[in-house]
Amino acid sequence: MTATSTDESHQQRLHWLAEQVLDWSGLPVVHVRPTSFLDNPLFTTLAARTIRDDGTLALPFGEGRTSPVAVADVARVVAVLLTGRRGHLDRVYELTGPRTMDMAEMAGAYARALGRSVVYADVPLERWREEVLSRAGLPAHVEDHIVTMCRLHRENRYDRATNDVERVTGVPAQTVEEFVAARRDQYLGPEPADHLG
Repeated sequence: MTATSTDESHQQRLHWLAEQVLDWSGLPVVHVRPTSFLDNPLFTTLAARTIRDDGTLALPFGEGRTSPVAVADVARVVAVLLTGRRGHLDRVYELTGPRTMDMAEMAGAYARALGRSVVYADVPLERWREEVLSRAGLPAHVEDHIVTMCRLHRENRYDRATNDVERVTGVPAQTVEEFVAARRDQYLGPEPADHLG
């Protein structure tokens, strides 16, 4: 991002501007830059709906690669930074999942975690926004941010991975498969109770 770039969402722009202000202040700071979150509706509620409906991970990401990070991993990093040694000052931590993957690979991770077939279905961005995202009831600024994220994914701008989560905390970032497996009911619905007699 630069002072004149316009490709980013309002949230991305505000994050960048906040970093600039802190850098200009001369204060000792640590910058934490998480990539897209696994906890984002793209990968949770919206994904769950299409997985339950027709076994697809239906997103407008094209062939772009991504490495989403779990919010819990970001929280662990921040906790260490707030309570740890001063050695983190004036550093930048790019927080990602452990590896990049295209959406077919991501659908495979969902399938393994859920024990059912899940395939990636690429959906045109405007159709997806109109038919799926606009019906999710999100605030307009969040919807705009998600649309921008989708476009940037499609342009392969999220194709990066670091080991910063592990470097700071000593524990690797969660994989997509681990994240989804821990939330199986969210994606498939609760298991029916087993009634005897």
